[in-house]
Amino acid sequence: MAAESGAAPPSLSRIRHLWPLAIAALIFVASSRSRVAAPQVTLIDDKIVHFAVYGLLATLVCRLGGGWRAAAWSLLAVSVYGASDEWHQSFVPGRSMELMDWVADTTGAAVAIALYMGWARYRGWLEWPLGRGARATEISAAAQAAQKPAS
Repeated sequence: MAAESGAAPPSLSRIRHLWPLAIAALIFVASSRSRVAAPQVTLIDDKIVHFAVYGLLATLVCRLGGGWRAAAWSLLAVSVYGASDEWHQSFVPGRSMELMDWVADTTGAAVAIALYMGWARYRGWLEWPLGRGARATEISAAAQAAQKPAS
């Protein structure tokens, strides 16, 4: 049984890989549009959105691995994705590449990863399953075991 061996159930493992891919795809689609359907935002609001969205992406990527080494690779991957997204926008009519957007992307990713890796209570809250009962507790235990680096 998956829970007894300490590995996450196969369905949980697959879902963990789908979330960061879905967010990355949404970022790509939004960046492909000349105008994004959203309320008018100021310059500072734009950077907050970049910070938050890339923080979410980084947390989802970081959850795939275990330990600080995986966290560092997650930060690198998300930062490179942010740079590639800015470059991609330079080819979209009405959009431009902005260094400060990439800085906001990378900073959001770094802060999110630092919180996720360094604050156990926050990490536990994010990993808590939405379901209730014994099955939810079993899945939570399996997910936490999967996050521990191999000895």
